[in-house]
Amino acid sequence: MEAIDKLEENEEALLGELGELSVKNKSHVNGQSDRGRRRVSYASDTDQTPSKDFDPPSNEVTVENDTEQPFLYTVSETPPVHTLLLIGFQHALLSLSGSLAIVLIAADVICAKEDAELTSQMLSSTLFVNGVSTILMVTIGARLPLYQGAYGGYIIPLLALLQIDPNRCSIKRPSLQNSTIGFNSTISPIPFNEEQAQKDLVLSYFAEIQGCLMIVGTIHFLVGATGLVGVLLRYVGPITIVPSILLLGIYVAEPVLTFVAPHWGMALLTSSIGFILAFYLANWKMPIPIWTRAKGCHIIRYPFHQIYAILIAITISWLVSLIITEAGGFTDDPKNKGYLARTDARLGTITSAKWFFFPYPGLHGSPAFSSTVFVGFLIATFISILDSIGDYYACAAICRVPPPPSFAVNRGIAIEGLCTVLSGVLGCPQATTTYGANIGAIGVTRVSSRSVFIVVGVVYIIFGVIGKLSAVFISIPYPVLGGALIIMMGMFNGVVLSNLVNVDLTSSRNLAIMGVSLLMGLLVPLWVKTYPNDIDTGNTEVDFILKGLLGNPNFSGAIIACFLDNTIPGTLEERGITAWQNNEGGESGATTNYVEGIELYDTWLPESMKNWKGLEYIPFMPTPKKRKRSLSGQWARRKSIIAGVSDVMV
Repeated sequence: MEAIDKLEENEEALLGELGELSVKNKSHVNGQSDRGRRRVSYASDTDQTPSKDFDPPSNEVTVENDTEQPFLYTVSETPPVHTLLLIGFQHALLSLSGSLAIVLIAADVICAKEDAELTSQMLSSTLFVNGVSTILMVTIGARLPLYQGAYGGYIIPLLALLQIDPNRCSIKRPSLQNSTIGFNSTISPIPFNEEQAQKDLVLSYFAEIQGCLMIVGTIHFLVGATGLVGVLLRYVGPITIVPSILLLGIYVAEPVLTFVAPHWGMALLTSSIGFILAFYLANWKMPIPIWTRAKGCHIIRYPFHQIYAILIAITISWLVSLIITEAGGFTDDPKNKGYLARTDARLGTITSAKWFFFPYPGLHGSPAFSSTVFVGFLIATFISILDSIGDYYACAAICRVPPPPSFAVNRGIAIEGLCTVLSGVLGCPQATTTYGANIGAIGVTRVSSRSVFIVVGVVYIIFGVIGKLSAVFISIPYPVLGGALIIMMGMFNGVVLSNLVNVDLTSSRNLAIMGVSLLMGLLVPLWVKTYPNDIDTGNTEVDFILKGLLGNPNFSGAIIACFLDNTIPGTLEERGITAWQNNEGGESGATTNYVEGIELYDTWLPESMKNWKGLEYIPFMPTPKKRKRSLSGQWARRKSIIAGVSDVMV
């Protein structure tokens, strides 16, 4: 009888747990029905210390209504079609200038500055791969609203090649021409096609880039697919990430200046309009007249000006530039930098672009290999991985969602590596990486929907395929693009600093590490640029490798910060790593409010496959959830046990 009493007590406890679970599930469903007003709270018992024989209770996830609306549309929500298209178009326009600048620099580096056809093909391929990479990252990779664009880090080692060999683009003519043999015989002049020789030289350099991109892309993919990123996260925390990415935001001032310098007035006009609409008028909602069948004509209040702040600023400034251009207010001298402020400065790009272009493997010949280019690209790859990890966390922070678990980070890095291979196959002069400016734009528009970035990917694929269409947007005046970059990169720098929220900023240890890392990250590249001859080992390739390493501010700052952070004594909580070490359950050491839960990182696998035990051994997949028995099955099992015990007692 004691056994039966024990079973009855267990049954009552089970029913109590099931009742509580039912109530929680009901509140969860009710909370999710209120779109845009959800808050997910992760809470854990901090007063209980786990031991070897005690497993702490799992963190509970509750969803409750809240009047605060930090976002108009959250990560998993889909805005209306008109909002979806316009905001996606705004993100596409914002990032277009970065890809354009990198492709133009790459064309100059491989001696193709005068080859408009090849430059146009590289740009179309880059835009196409940007679109494909963005869609893959949003749907399969980290599953955060992230834009994948051309990464300028791969151009740095190529620029170093020009500094090492100033005659890199010179054509070597045949030495034997019009030579005389003996007294009466001569050799006819060897026909020399300078244009073809120049093209062959360019394609040889381009083949090296393609081959090296495929190799480093494979390494990039393996780092994510094998889970090495998770190992890296044990030693890389906010104190390492913030100086590295902040140095990137500081060094981006030089390329931004390229867009702003032609006309500061137009650049400031663009940034001022965007800043006023996005921030000064943030608490004001624009009255918009609409008509519905139920209410007829009426006025609604909607933050239209804030959501489309950048697009409105670009449009207004573009029209102002057109008026000034037609009025003769801008110089018509192509050699003057102010010429790029004209709306007709790059109309030749539209004329030379093809209507349709489809990138395919082998378009520019077979890939080749160069040890010098490979080493430079390998360095850029590891820096890209470091940048991407910080971007994932920055994006999660600005979207108010839980930090990405290790399997989501692994999956994102693996997708970036796969897209790097794709870049080399389809003829891009660089790989792709996460763009911080678009992360900043999420904070401005207050729309963090993944669907928006799927639209961005589709738009870029269209830009890449329809050459004339992409050329139209490429003709936007430089100062207008520069003004938009001022807002977005400024916002990005602020988002990077938000990663320090979990770091103890009262600790002299942390302040010293970050201060020294930032200073050395600025000082070492400046030394390499000012005194390049100080690095002279007698070996050209070794000199290039050292210059590529030391001349990269991200590498210098990150290495110093990582070394100091892992060697100077300090607690994990003091270093901010405790808050970053999240598991697949989305646990956190303190109560944190999010607009969505950890489930947004789940894959699209069927439920039957999500429970497959083999997923536990795949680093980029979530751990399978334990299957719970149904209530009817548990009752049947208990009845059989009770019946068996009764028979024994009888």
